[in-house]
Amino acid sequence: MSGDREPVVDTSAAAYVYMQVADHVAWQIRVGRLQPGARLAGERDLAQEYGVSIASIRRAVQELRDRGLVTTLPAKGTFISEPKPDV
Repeated sequence: MSGDREPVVDTSAAAYVYMQVADHVAWQIRVGRLQPGARLAGERDLAQEYGVSIASIRRAVQELRDRGLVTTLPAKGTFISEPKPDV
C-alpha cells in the first residue's frame, strides 16, 4: 500500500482479510494516527470496527508482531512498538 490515501478493508477482495487489516493498521502507524506506546483496541472492538471475525483480527495482530510493529503483553494488551532505527 502506498501514498497517504486511507486503505479500505474489502472482505470480497482476493487478498486475505487479516492481511488487509494488518496493512490498514500498519498504514495508521506510518501516517502517525497510531503513535508508539498507544494501545490497540481489543480483539472484539477491532473485529466489530473492521466487520471481520476475531480469528482474522488475531491473525492480523500476529502479522503486525511479525513485522515488528506491535508488542503484545499478556493481560495488558497490544501496543504500538517504537520504530526501529534504519540500519
